[in-house]
Amino acid sequence: MTYCVGMRLNKGLVFMSDTRTNAGVDNVATVRKMFTWHKPGERMITLMTAGNLATTQSVVSILDERTKVPAERNPSLLETPTMFQAARLVGEALRETIQTNVQSGQSAEAMFGATLIMGGQIKGTPPRLFLIYPQGNFIEATDDNPYFQIGETKYGRPILVRGYDPDMSFEQAVKLLVVSFDSTLKANLSVGLPIDFQTYTAGQYEPTHEKRIERDDPYFQTIAHDWAVALRSAFLSLPDPEL
Repeated sequence: MTYCVGMRLNKGLVFMSDTRTNAGVDNVATVRKMFTWHKPGERMITLMTAGNLATTQSVVSILDERTKVPAERNPSLLETPTMFQAARLVGEALRETIQTNVQSGQSAEAMFGATLIMGGQIKGTPPRLFLIYPQGNFIEATDDNPYFQIGETKYGRPILVRGYDPDMSFEQAVKLLVVSFDSTLKANLSVGLPIDFQTYTAGQYEPTHEKRIERDDPYFQTIAHDWAVALRSAFLSLPDPEL
């Protein structure tokens, strides 16, 4: 399982993903699920993945090859005129990868399923954020739906629903996401540290800040501890029911 969140703020975008992959409780590994392509001064595109690891790695490899091999550059994430066209390109790559695996002899299409979050900005257009489904179709983040989650979403969602504000700073957004991830980590062993995060300032066309939060990261430990203490304190201060 996985947990990834892409969030749209007034000042830009924030991405966060875990790195755990497992094929059973005795076969756990760390795998990067966040990937970025950028052309300085012109565009930046970040992709996060959840689902079948072979499918997601194949999609990322296809997209990456198209940015490097001259014969494969059209279409390429570094050449699309808009983020909408970039989302279509990624959706097509995902759909074709799943269909190819099914046609090669496997009968269950769900076995190869994957869901992606893609966000970024191309010069002349505003930052945009998309959720891309296994069928290749996608939806875009709006003011009414300003963030997307993929993977194990249910444990961290209440934190985002209560705490999100489009005017928040990157520091506040990262703190909110860390609490959301901490809640998910404590509830589901299939999501695990390290955690990768990235912030993007509108009009910058390259990551503003990138970091991997390791298991012994003091900031993560402080947030996890203080959040638990604050939650218990708030709970104990509530009035008792009449029994």
